[in-house]
Amino acid sequence: MEKRAKLNGVEVAYSVEGEGLPVVLMHGWGCNSSTVVSIANALLPKVRVFNIDLPGFGKSEEPREVWGVYDYEEMLRQLIEHEAIERPTIIGHSYGGRVAIAYAAHHADVNKLVLVDSAGIKPRHSLKWYIKVYTYKAAKRLLPLLLGKEKGEKALDKVRGRSGSSDYRNSSPMMRAIMSKSIAQDLRHLMPDIKASTLLIWGEADTATPLADAKQMERLIAGSGLVTFPGCGHYSFLDNPGQFRAVLRSFLNDEMNNSKPE
Repeated sequence: MEKRAKLNGVEVAYSVEGEGLPVVLMHGWGCNSSTVVSIANALLPKVRVFNIDLPGFGKSEEPREVWGVYDYEEMLRQLIEHEAIERPTIIGHSYGGRVAIAYAAHHADVNKLVLVDSAGIKPRHSLKWYIKVYTYKAAKRLLPLLLGKEKGEKALDKVRGRSGSSDYRNSSPMMRAIMSKSIAQDLRHLMPDIKASTLLIWGEADTATPLADAKQMERLIAGSGLVTFPGCGHYSFLDNPGQFRAVLRSFLNDEMNNSKPE
């Protein structure tokens, strides 16, 4: 079911599917809720999945002011309140993981936390490099799905030939400013405050949010566990969907077993 709600002053689109214990799912930068549908499908219909188009992406409105991660966190808080969600499990990929970290550090109601190739540690690279990598990786995964393999490859060739800075200029001024602000926000100081049981899932070949980031998060989040997939990149859930599904379902075994029947 597709739904919309005014959250933190912005109209946000999201879908709700399944029955049972609640799972909130958030995609990465430059993507939308369709990018992480395979994660939702790994759990449905055993749990109730809230899959969000983050503000500025998909069918959601852009923020009217320059948001940082804490503004996205407030949007998430209002969604959880609006839907009367109790004890959510939160799954965040990339930028969605950044939002999930902030929420889980500030709210004790999180049941479990899953961070997939998550952002949250200030990158060592320049903003230009960061944008270039994210743009290419998003295009590599989405274009073949949207256009088909042959047309997708041709479109991807054009993406390869563009610089990250031109992609940055071609995005809206508001989202450029939001990205700049968000990348500068290092969340390491929040990680020791996370009390929820936490699983980190990472591609060992991830260059956007490298494995070194995951190892730092594992050290900083008490009791967390890290699972890595050799040969997989920033979209580990697409690079190795079978193993990803098995790991995720194992971690959420209690949620799956205690959910409502179909």
